[in-house]
Amino acid sequence: MNILCIGDVVGKPGRYAIAGLVEKLKKDLAIDLVVVNAENAAGGSGLTGRIAKNLFHMGADVLTLGDHAWDQKDIESYLKEDDRVLRPANFPEGVVGKGYTIVTTKSGIKVGVVNILGRVFIRYAVECPFRTLEKIIDIIRRETSIIVVDFHAEATSEKVALGYFIDGRVSAVFGTHTHIQTADEKILPQGTAYITDVGMTGPYDSVIGQNKEHIIKRFLTSLPTPFNVAEDDIMLCGILVRIDEKTGKALSIERMQIPFKKEDQNALAQK
Repeated sequence: MNILCIGDVVGKPGRYAIAGLVEKLKKDLAIDLVVVNAENAAGGSGLTGRIAKNLFHMGADVLTLGDHAWDQKDIESYLKEDDRVLRPANFPEGVVGKGYTIVTTKSGIKVGVVNILGRVFIRYAVECPFRTLEKIIDIIRRETSIIVVDFHAEATSEKVALGYFIDGRVSAVFGTHTHIQTADEKILPQGTAYITDVGMTGPYDSVIGQNKEHIIKRFLTSLPTPFNVAEDDIMLCGILVRIDEKTGKALSIERMQIPFKKEDQNALAQK
């Protein structure tokens, strides 16, 4: 089976890329499941229920979050309604929402999806991502051996370590959060597909999605400046993972960077 994992959707430009590209990719590449990190989809920070519904309509099957999970007011109520939207599993017990789900594809294959948050340089005091993930995997594997993990973390060392720690027990681990795609996609020794960061889906004429002039000014002056989502050079970034349905092992991993052309943006805006 083929699973498409898409990195941090940033604001309206990122949503445009999802709307304009995902359904075609699903058809052209025979994709069975689409996992999208959407924690920056609402104006560059957080996710709303309305935008979550739109992303599902655009072709996403599961949405994951991260350290901006709580930035929009209505997300808590929406997390109670739809378990296809995941907040990091290692938030303390009692926090609203779920950190993992098991979905069934149109062909009847069950896939577990887990969202986990790193602890190094992250603003929240969360439970250990390694031990939390290990417990969840034991639960999911009672139903399916096909498991995909979005590890939303800052430190590359933490991501790499978790990949090796869980190698062979999940189908794929893909990193999100830094908005910069890494070139280290690989199949780990025990059969887990891995990449440190799948990159950003949004405007690349920017500083990780934000207006570059404002960010440069902040670095030059150390004064607070507004974060405004940039608009130009839109790209969809992610990975395509092919998985053995019987064993749950990864057969291949392909890094993807797909431009969303200006003429396609204009055509989409006119609909």
